[in-house]
This record gives sequence, structure tokens and C-alpha cells, in this order.
Amino acid sequence: MSATMVFGLGASAAAGLGLYGLIANADPLRKLLAFNLLASGVFVFFGVVAHRSATTEFGADPVPQALVITGIVVAFSATALAIALLLRLFQATGSTTLRADAPASADTDTTGA
Repeated sequence: MSATMVFGLGASAAAGLGLYGLIANADPLRKLLAFNLLASGVFVFFGVVAHRSATTEFGADPVPQALVITGIVVAFSATALAIALLLRLFQATGSTTLRADAPASADTDTTGA
């Protein structure tokens, strides 16, 4: 079994676990972690595909490498924004869920007056 096949199988497993986590979990923080796992699997798989297409004469193609690096930066910034929004949601409501039956925080007025 070659190293390319091992990385390809690992990337496929990471992407599959991330997709399962997105579907199976209801908690927003777990969905965020599952989305990051899915994105990491896609990045590794894209790198494996780019490596397999490289020949010894020409070397590796820089375009897939640049796309993977750009994707990593965008995924990092989107994750930071999502975590900041989850922290703000937790500060405002006392819960990170978006359900209507989630417990309200102590500083919100629930009497309606």
C-alpha cells in the first residue's frame, strides 16, 4: 500500500466522519467541529489528487497548493467567526442551542412585564 493511498483513505475517512457529525449532532459547537473535520479531509484529499497528478519532469502544480492554502485560511477565519458568535449566543441566552425550549439566562426578564 503506497503512501498516496494511505493519505487518500485517511482523507476519505475524515471527510466521512465530518459529514456524519454534521448530520448526527444537534449541538452547534459539535457541528462546527464536524465541519472542520470535513474540510480537513477535503483539503488532504485535494492535496493527494494534486500530488498524484504531478510528474517528475515538471514538478508539482502550484495551483492546487494555492487553493488548499487559501481554503485553510478561509476555514480558519470562518471557524473563528462562528466561535465568536457561539460565545455571544452563550452570553446572551446561557445556552448554545437555538431551540425555543432552551433555558433562559438569569438576567433576561421572562415575566413579560
